[in-house]
Amino acid sequence: MAVTLYTGPGCHLCEQAEAIVAPLAAARGLVLVKTDISTDPALYQRYRYTIPVLEVAGEEKGWPFTAGQVARLLERAG
Repeated sequence: MAVTLYTGPGCHLCEQAEAIVAPLAAARGLVLVKTDISTDPALYQRYRYTIPVLEVAGEEKGWPFTAGQVARLLERAG
């Protein structure tokens, strides 16, 4: 299962989000996919005011989020 982190160029909050998500995903053997919304007009329209956004198994969690919240999201996804 992949974990998607929607990001944008020069987004310092996205870097903070990645620092939280990456070790939790890796500990569960999950692949973290960073998706730059600026490369896709539809994603840009959807997320331009809300990045970073984490998506796991169709469930989304917008910033801010804690390591505990991410861990629970990953657990629910199986």
